[in-house]
Parts: sequence; structure tokens; C-alpha cells
Amino acid sequence: MKQSLFENRHQPEWQRFAQWLEQMERGKVKATDLNEFPAHYRRLCQQLALTEERGYSSHLVDTLQQLVLRGHQQLYRHRSHLGTSLLGFVFAGFPRLVREQWPFVLVAGVLFFASLGLTGVLIYLFPDLVYSIVSPQQVADMQAMYDPAASRLGRTVARASSENWVMFGYYIMNNIGIAFQTFASGLLFGLGSLFFLLFNGLTIGAVAGHLSQIGYGQTFWSFVIGHGAFELSAIVLSGAAGLQLGWALVAPGRLSRGEALRLSARQSIQMVGGVIVFLLIAAFIEAYWSSMTQLAPWIKYTVGAGLWLLVAAYLLLAGRSEHAPD
Repeated sequence: MKQSLFENRHQPEWQRFAQWLEQMERGKVKATDLNEFPAHYRRLCQQLALTEERGYSSHLVDTLQQLVLRGHQQLYRHRSHLGTSLLGFVFAGFPRLVREQWPFVLVAGVLFFASLGLTGVLIYLFPDLVYSIVSPQQVADMQAMYDPAASRLGRTVARASSENWVMFGYYIMNNIGIAFQTFASGLLFGLGSLFFLLFNGLTIGAVAGHLSQIGYGQTFWSFVIGHGAFELSAIVLSGAAGLQLGWALVAPGRLSRGEALRLSARQSIQMVGGVIVFLLIAAFIEAYWSSMTQLAPWIKYTVGAGLWLLVAAYLLLAGRSEHAPD
């Protein structure tokens, strides 16, 4: 077949293929075109082989080679769906998982918040009890951190002059360490998670009751109410993930303990992934917002209440739509 006849016969097909490539390179190709693309790419490769075999002009061979090369890049390039998957998990998958694991979340929440509230009330009424839970040095550090005269709240004397980004990193490491400890200790048949939920609740409650009793309540509560929505929720959820691991070992059902633990770990690790997102948000708020002393307390209380409502609405309502991203 003469080259001119070959070109006239296939030129519309090549032009259409070139248009597809331009759309794909701009990320605007239609789904139907994507389905048809591999077959047309293979056909183009066959046509290129024919032009080389028949000794057609180098101009035609070079043109088809460029189309084949661009087509190869589009056909075999790696299209990562990681970003979409992460967004789908954050906006829908994580809150759905929390609701699915509600028995563990309920137990963890009751243990943590009940111990926190009860301890806070007892120490407010009987101040000396604080030293049976928190050491005198820790009590002194807490008083320095929430002294109304402090230039930045929530920081000890040694870290008072630290930059916000330094404190952001410190809060991340500290909070993630607490959450991972609470989660991983669930491997001790859930007893470790139970212990750390109670321990953290008692410690935070003791600090809250003591500071409120000595007149530092306004600085303390205005500080913690903002990031506490994410941080305290994260502690509860990490405890729930640990309790799930422990329950798989205590009551594996018809499965072996190893298999039950393996299946449970999938969901527990996903839960911890959501916890880390919460802790990142909490650390950012704590470093850049909670520590500010220039704002009136009522502003912090209002924002903090809004954040608690936001977290509650997110965990209870997000991901319920049929069209929520997966």
C-alpha cells in the first residue's frame, strides 16, 4: 500500500488519538474514552510497525513514534489514589468506623470521663488528695503553666519562651505517645488500655480539680476547652481501639486467638489512623490558639464549645450519606 493511501485511511484515527492524549495530559478525559484508549493504543502500535516495515518516510514514522510514546506514558503511568482514599477515610470512613465500634467507644468514654469528672470533684472538695495522684513537682509545674500572670499558657518555665512551632512538635510527640501507649497496651487482654484510660482520667481530673480549687480555673479551662475536643476524644478512641484488640484475645469465638487478633487489628489500626489526625489538629490548636493570653476567656469558651459540637457532629453524622466518599 502506498504511503499516501495509508495516511489518508488512518489520518482521522491519528488525529482523534492525539486529541485524547491532550485531554489525558490535562486530566480532562472522559471515562468512556479511557475505556477505549488501550485498544486504540494497540492499533497505533501495529500501524507504527507497518510504517517501519514498509519503509515509509521518516516524517511519518517519527510522528507515529511520538504518539506511541505519549500514549505509553499515559497508559502505564501510575495514578495514585492515595489522596482520594485519605480524604474518603477522613470525611466518611473514620466516623463510620467509630460508630461501628460503639460498644468499645462507649466503655472507653465512660471509664475516661467518669474517672476524670469524679476525681476533679473529689480534689476540689478535698484539696490534699491531689498529692496522692500527682507528685508535688508536677503540681508545681501545673501551677506555673496556668498562672494567670504567665505570658503564655500551658508551658512550663523551661519552655515558656519556645516558639509556637516548637511547641506544636512537642505536643504532637507527647500526645501521640500517650495515644499509642493506650492503644498498644490493649494487647494485654485489654487490661493495659483499661489502666491507661483510668490513669489519664485520674491525672487530668486531679489537675483540673486542683487548679480550679486554687483559683486558676479560668486560665486552665479556657486553655483546654479548645484543643480538648480533639485531644480527649483521641484518648478515648485510642483506648477503644486497644479494647478491641483485647476483646479479640479474650473472646475470639470460633477463630484462633491469632486469627481473631489479626482481623481485629485491621479496624483498630484504622481507628488509630483517625486518632493521629485528631491529635495533629489538637496540637495545632494547643500551640497556636490555646496558649494565647490576649483573648478574652469568653471567646475561647465560645470557640471551644463550637469545636466540641463539631467533633460530636462529625463522629455522629459524617459518612452517613450514600454519596459520601469511600
